[in-house]
Amino acid sequence: MDTLTASDAKREFGEVLLKAQQGPIGINKNGKPVAVMVSASQYAELESFRARFLQQEIDKGIADIQAGRVVDGPGVIQKMRQKVLDADL
Repeated sequence: MDTLTASDAKREFGEVLLKAQQGPIGINKNGKPVAVMVSASQYAELESFRARFLQQEIDKGIADIQAGRVVDGPGVIQKMRQKVLDADL
């Protein structure tokens, strides 16, 4: 991935837009990464992957609920307290 300083990215914005069509462009400010510029099509692809992943996780959660593989809030706290007590022994 090509990386530019924020000043260079500002000065060469048109060129950065063209480069972003080929692949991600990192932008650093004060020597630290602050942004990545990607093409609109790459961004759409990333959003599609994210949406599919989130839907898969929601589906897993629903399956766990339907199968009874859940613990209520007080049950979680009770299990955590027991682990702490067991660790102190």
